[in-house]
Amino acid sequence: MRIVIVDDEPLARSGLQARLAEHEDMQVVGQCGTGKAAVTAIRDLAPDLVFLDVQMPGLNGFDVLRKVPANSLPLVIFLTAYDHYALAAFEVNALDYLLKPIDDVRLAQALERARVQLKTASIPDIERRLRELLERVESKEARRQYETRFAVRTGRRIAIVLVEEIDWIEATGDYVTLHVGNRSHMLRQTMTRLEQQLDPECFIRIHRSVIVRASRICEMQSLPNREYLLRLTGGTTVKTSRRFSDLIERWL
Repeated sequence: MRIVIVDDEPLARSGLQARLAEHEDMQVVGQCGTGKAAVTAIRDLAPDLVFLDVQMPGLNGFDVLRKVPANSLPLVIFLTAYDHYALAAFEVNALDYLLKPIDDVRLAQALERARVQLKTASIPDIERRLRELLERVESKEARRQYETRFAVRTGRRIAIVLVEEIDWIEATGDYVTLHVGNRSHMLRQTMTRLEQQLDPECFIRIHRSVIVRASRICEMQSLPNREYLLRLTGGTTVKTSRRFSDLIERWL
């Protein structure tokens, strides 16, 4: 089995190569310390298996796979220290990973699994699972771009408001009011700008002056002209406007 090791830590690369030398059917044909070098090595060396570090400066492990042509994707065992989301994604797509520091027993299990997959899995199937993994990671990365907290200044005090705790938001002149349970916080921000900072999977603009967290909507009452009266879990009622009715109906 022809192997390429990709890790930005030289000691990690040499240590893994030494362990692989104990397996007669494993041949390390290349080592790379950067994502850019890894893309070239995978294209030129056509390895059967790549040990790929997820967290690297510059091009990370996922970036490397995005730059490799689909028909050149090898079997991959991911190396990671802490990316819990990635672990879940690997498991969903039946791809293997090793947590750092690497355990000898776990390494042996991963190698045996690689042997079996190379014998039984088709190349298109391996490529499909890797592409599905990248789609999941890209979706997660896109969501990470949205705000997770707002700093609200009141005099000499600054309150930190977690986005996940916001129930609804209303425009108040040059400010917006963030409603969190029975508390409210005023933030100098426009509704349009704020809407761009919030994950659309979690928040819905229902009115020129109102945004609500979708999970807080517990009841809807139809009104004339495609408008609705929404009741939120805390008992607050807010009215939608016809302009935003398409968003509400798509959410339904």
